[in-house]
Amino acid sequence: MIPRYSLPEMAAVWSDQTRMDHWLEIEILAVEAWAELERIPKEDGCEIRAKASFTVDEVLEIEEATRHDVAAFVDVVARSVGEAGRWVHFGMTSSDILDTGLALQMRDAADLLLGRVEKLLAVTKARALEHRDTVMVGRSHGVIAEPTTLGHKLALWAFELARDRERLRRAREVIAVGAISGPIGTYSNIDPRVETYVCEKLGLTPAPASSQIIQRDRHAEYMGALALTASSLDKFATEVRHLARTELREVQEPFASEQKGSSAMPHKRNPVVCERITGLARVIRGNLQAALENVALWHERDISHSSAERIILPDSTMALDFMLKDFTWALQGLVVNSDRMLENLNAGGGLLFSQGVLLALVETGLAREEAYRMVQEAAAGAWDEGGDFKEKLRGMAGDRIPAERYEALFDPRRSLGNLGGVFERLEALEVSQ
Repeated sequence: MIPRYSLPEMAAVWSDQTRMDHWLEIEILAVEAWAELERIPKEDGCEIRAKASFTVDEVLEIEEATRHDVAAFVDVVARSVGEAGRWVHFGMTSSDILDTGLALQMRDAADLLLGRVEKLLAVTKARALEHRDTVMVGRSHGVIAEPTTLGHKLALWAFELARDRERLRRAREVIAVGAISGPIGTYSNIDPRVETYVCEKLGLTPAPASSQIIQRDRHAEYMGALALTASSLDKFATEVRHLARTELREVQEPFASEQKGSSAMPHKRNPVVCERITGLARVIRGNLQAALENVALWHERDISHSSAERIILPDSTMALDFMLKDFTWALQGLVVNSDRMLENLNAGGGLLFSQGVLLALVETGLAREEAYRMVQEAAAGAWDEGGDFKEKLRGMAGDRIPAERYEALFDPRRSLGNLGGVFERLEALEVSQ
């Protein structure tokens, strides 16, 4: 991922130094396991633990000649130890350290992402409760529908984030497996107890079976969780972008005092953070396709997955990390224009209360089709001619509905009286921040 969309902690997870640090620990643990099994001298195991080292530059330099990253790494580490270095990588194959090391990186990345989701969930829940009674227009097909509240809208986001959290938790567990099973995964020259030892020390679960590699359905599931979370953020950001349009102006991203919305038009306050979230979500969803393609490899293994994973896994976790931070900032500082919400609520003289009036007319004994036609005609007058729906319909309905009740039909609180249960469930939603 380019530096523009990388945050330091996540970038460190995917650095060459971190990747090779994991490799070194896996190699040392395997040596220690062999020593415990008395297959190699214990003093050699201790010497390897004490002396084994590498530098990234040296490994990369040797890789230029070997054209094999793990072979270059093993050469450097073995040389750093001396004679005992012959036990490094004993009975193992490259995928043993590549896949087990990758599992550690993906697990650490998931932990950072879960922390970000938790923080955003806390902010979303708090703002939803803050605006539980902030009445606004609900829309379907982009057209005004019935009243809702900003709190209800944000409650939907909070529950979706909770589902994203569960998907990420599951993905973390699915990927937290290691394999030290040798070529073709048959343990031909390595004792399965070595795998058990290494995985236990690393906090991983041994893969129940491997074909030299850990099966890539796990990685695809992980990427799926990333893509779904990114899509949730895209959904939220898109809603903010719509509500920030000049014609609506119901919410606005935070806008700093020194910020400029346009190089040409000084009046602009563009929703650039939310637009960026939408763009990065497209990248992550695209990367999911590559992860799905990686599931079907030739026979016991090939490495067609490797080149793709070197891009899609770091880039996707870094992008999502950045998106989560961005949207948390945007939602924390979201400017809410409740006065403008009320103006839009009253558009057309109460058009969005049409269903309540329709039902009230039916209750008076009027046939539904006749009542529907009457309400639709009044709405058309307000919509097409700029009239007042409430007054126009009153003239058409006559005294069918008593005046006091008629007025109550245009009170948004009447439409929202049953939302209490949603907010009770929201208050009970577990958030650790």
